[in-house]
Amino acid sequence: MRKLRLCLISASACFGGPFLVWHPTKYAELLADKLRKHDAQTWLVNTGWSGGGHGVGARMKLKFTRAIIDAIHSGALDKVATVEDPIFGVSVPTECPGVPTEILVPRNTWADKAAYETQARKVANLFRDNFKKYEAQATDEIRAAGPRL
Repeated sequence: MRKLRLCLISASACFGGPFLVWHPTKYAELLADKLRKHDAQTWLVNTGWSGGGHGVGARMKLKFTRAIIDAIHSGALDKVATVEDPIFGVSVPTECPGVPTEILVPRNTWADKAAYETQARKVANLFRDNFKKYEAQATDEIRAAGPRL
């Protein structure tokens, strides 16, 4: 839940800003309250690009996205081991039925690991810079959920 709140702030402000009535942190707190109240799990699923930047990587195969969603729905991911992403702090499953293990950890899909690290840090810095607009009204918990740089 830690990272989902911060992701909601970024997504809300970047894509829905003109339509938001409240400050983005309010939406993050409302979502977090609902997740706690209903003891809900939250999953972030990469349905986009994997394996490198434009011209190097490729779109995530739909069959893998479907397998991940099926595993979430069936509960198959509830008991698998996870690793924590060192920059974004999210827990990533290390196995999933029907999905090659190397695509579960984003860094593992890039042949050029240094290029991955550079891009991940760039995204984290962009996120952090964007969040500066909202941090004054964010709780300590939300502020602590940001990328680790």
